[in-house]
Amino acid sequence: MPKCFSFTATQNRCLKSTFSSRGLRSTFTDLKDGTIMHCWVPKSKKPTRPDLVLIHGFGANSMWQWSETVRILSRHFNVYVPDLLFFGDSYTTRPERTVSFQAQCVKRVMEANSVTKMSVVGLSYGGFVAYDFAAQFGDCVEKVVICCAGVCLEEKDLKEGLFAVSSVEDAANILLPQTAEQMRELMGYTFVKAPAKVLPSCLLTDFIDEMFTQYVEEKKELLLAIAKDRKLSDLPKITQPTLIVWGDQDKIFPLELGHRLKRHLGENAQMVVIKNTGHGFLYEKPKDFHKPLKAFLLGTTKTAPPQDQT
Repeated sequence: MPKCFSFTATQNRCLKSTFSSRGLRSTFTDLKDGTIMHCWVPKSKKPTRPDLVLIHGFGANSMWQWSETVRILSRHFNVYVPDLLFFGDSYTTRPERTVSFQAQCVKRVMEANSVTKMSVVGLSYGGFVAYDFAAQFGDCVEKVVICCAGVCLEEKDLKEGLFAVSSVEDAANILLPQTAEQMRELMGYTFVKAPAKVLPSCLLTDFIDEMFTQYVEEKKELLLAIAKDRKLSDLPKITQPTLIVWGDQDKIFPLELGHRLKRHLGENAQMVVIKNTGHGFLYEKPKDFHKPLKAFLLGTTKTAPPQDQT
C-alpha cells in the first residue's frame, strides 16, 4: 500500500525551493557515454565572483548536506553543487566506480558550464573526490577543502584496528542502512549526540526508503573501490592551498587520518579541529565549520598555522 505522506519527500521539495531561492537551478548534463550528471548551478553567473564546487558525501543527496553552506556562500561565490554518480539524480551505465572517474565526471560538468577556475570543497566521500579532482586537474583548482575524508587511509588500516570495522563490507552495511535499527547505528557513528535515539522508526524508515534503496550495489562498489590496494605512498601531494576540517570525535574517519593528511601536505595545508563533535560536524556545529571555511575561501591563498576550532 503506498504511503500517503513522506516527510523526507516533503523536505526534498522544500530544499529544492530553498536552493532556487538562493539563485540556483537544477540541471542535467548528458556526458554522451551513458552518464547523466545532475548539478545545481547559478541561474545567473556573476563574473566578479569566484566559482566554488561543493561535493557531497555518502548519505542523503547533495541538497540535504549543503543547504546551510549554500545559504552562506552563495552570497560570495558562483556555487555549483553536483550529485555524484548513484546519488540524487546522477547515474551511469559505465562500469567505473573509482573516485577518479567521479572527479572526471564533475570536471566535465564544470566544462559544460564554462567553469575553468574553481575552488572545491569535499565532505567525507566527496573529500576523496575533491582531492582526486585537485590532483588530476591542478591548473583548474585554486583552493581545496577536505572535510573529514580519510584520503590518507591505507587498506591495512582496516585490519590493524584504526576503524570501528575491520572490512569494507562491514563499513558498507553501516553506511547503507536498510532498517531503522541500522539507521540508528549509522547516526550513532556520525553524531556525538545521536538524534536517532528520539526519532520514531517510521521517520527513519521513510528516510531510508527515499535515500538508501536505490543503487545499493553500485554504492557498495564505490566503497570497495576506495580502499582497494590503497597506500599512502601512492597518494599524490596536491599543491593548492588546502584546509582540512575534522571533528575531534569522528568515528567514521578517526582524527588520526586528518593529522596524517596534514603531515602529508606539510606547510601547504592548515587544519581546523572542531571539538566535541563527530563526523557530522556540518550538522552538529555548523557555525564552527562555516566560519573557518568562509575565511579560508575568501582570504588570501596563503595558509595559516594549524589551529583548533572550539
